[in-house]
Amino acid sequence: MSIAVTPFVRNVLNADALISGAAGILMMLGAPLLSPLLELPAELLFWAGLALVPFVAMLVVIARRPSVSKLMMIDIIAINVVWVIGSFGLLLSGVVAPNALGIAFVAAQALAVAVFAELQFIAIRRAASVASAA
Repeated sequence: MSIAVTPFVRNVLNADALISGAAGILMMLGAPLLSPLLELPAELLFWAGLALVPFVAMLVVIARRPSVSKLMMIDIIAINVVWVIGSFGLLLSGVVAPNALGIAFVAAQALAVAVFAELQFIAIRRAASVASAA
């Protein structure tokens, strides 16, 4: 099943790409400054930021298409959900010991990603309701 990349879908994908891209750049380039401020390892920040680069590129490409497969949208949601689980899992694991600002940083970005996953899920449901009405 294919989903039309409506203005809503396009805006959600572009917003996810913009925020993820900004976070990635901040973490990659700002790792040496953020690390002592957040008490998170600079390497973790850098590599987490770098991991966002292909995801952002994928979002930009998909947002420019006239349609996207439902499976691809589910994959995007799954990637976002894994990021959220991984972020909170990291905080709970004891592998890192961030200060309060570091905890807030990880939690805030995870919650933002969760919002994008929800918006993308809404996009799939809207597309399904439009397709069944047609």
